[in-house]
Amino acid sequence: MAAHGSVGRSLVALLALMACLSCAAAGRAGGSPDGDIIDCVHVSHQPAFDHPFLKNHTIQTRPAYHPEGLFGGSKVVSQTKTPSMAQLWHQNGRCPEDTIPIRRTTRKDVLRASSVKRYGRKKHRSLPNPLSVDPDLLNESGHQHAIAYVEGDKYYGAKATINVWQPKIQQSNEFSLSQIWILGGSFGADLNSIEAGWQVSPDLYGDNYTRLFTYWTSDAYQATGCYNLLCSGFIQINNEIAMGASISPISNYDGSQYDISILVWKDPKEGNWWMQFGSDYVLGYWPSFLFSYLADSATMIEWGGEVVNSEPDGEHTSTEMGSGHFPEEGFSKASYFRNIQIVDGSNNLRAPEGVGAFTEQSSCYDVQNGNSNAWGQYFYYGGPGRNSNCP
Repeated sequence: MAAHGSVGRSLVALLALMACLSCAAAGRAGGSPDGDIIDCVHVSHQPAFDHPFLKNHTIQTRPAYHPEGLFGGSKVVSQTKTPSMAQLWHQNGRCPEDTIPIRRTTRKDVLRASSVKRYGRKKHRSLPNPLSVDPDLLNESGHQHAIAYVEGDKYYGAKATINVWQPKIQQSNEFSLSQIWILGGSFGADLNSIEAGWQVSPDLYGDNYTRLFTYWTSDAYQATGCYNLLCSGFIQINNEIAMGASISPISNYDGSQYDISILVWKDPKEGNWWMQFGSDYVLGYWPSFLFSYLADSATMIEWGGEVVNSEPDGEHTSTEMGSGHFPEEGFSKASYFRNIQIVDGSNNLRAPEGVGAFTEQSSCYDVQNGNSNAWGQYFYYGGPGRNSNCP
């Protein structure tokens, strides 16, 4: 599953986590109200180090540089200022320094997958391509999107504040997510992608909780990459946030609104891609050698939602995207991305120029861009899926 065909090694790591063999060198933060078990694994024993290129890797404990403009001067509209987001497992413990929290993989998790090899992996062609849309390809892939995007420049990162919801999923083999895509290369077999956001995925997690996730691939989801820490690749350094763990609280329709901020950027000194959650948590990094195109820079950034439409009973799925409501309903009803930004070649965080919008079927899921002093570049997106205009 890793970038150089180490499927066997990754499987060993997966089974080791299932049996909690890592616990000899770890603690346990314990059970979580959502049913998860979180193991505190020594930072040097995480799955990333199954990768042959990481055998003698010296862990970077912090990025050499943050993007300019990240700290100070940020505008937050008062009505959406919320308490810091937490993960449910924090109610029953924390992980000590020099360890990282890893959501334990169970036998049930693996058995839900179509095969052990496919566990923790996206299916092919799950990417929105607003530039050369082939309707036949879209129908075949079964994935639908509502996104904002920029392309045509070199990008070294992206940031957004994302409204958190718990969309309803019709079929267990479907999912709904909201994320940032950092893309390099073409939309063919050589695509590089780094992804981060929140998702509801019964197939992957066995429940309908909203969970923080990451993903990466260097060959368009064919043989490399995975969600979270389910294969070698992403190196986590943070002992507070567990990849794949549930997020709490979530937004309520016409009620309290909660959002999370995610930043992914390329360290101009070391070349690795770092991820930050909120203003306080630098989570870890993807080593640049995992990628071909992204070893240099990204050529497209996308922000938005994605669902799987498996067309149960020959009809469009009723799996929701975002809040399950259309963008025109606006604040506290529709889901949003606000203060979307890119990192430019001078390592400056700034508002993107020439933002486009894309959706395959606006009668099922839609997107509306906007701009304001408080929210900068933003958009509302999402929808209910099947309805009278989306058969």
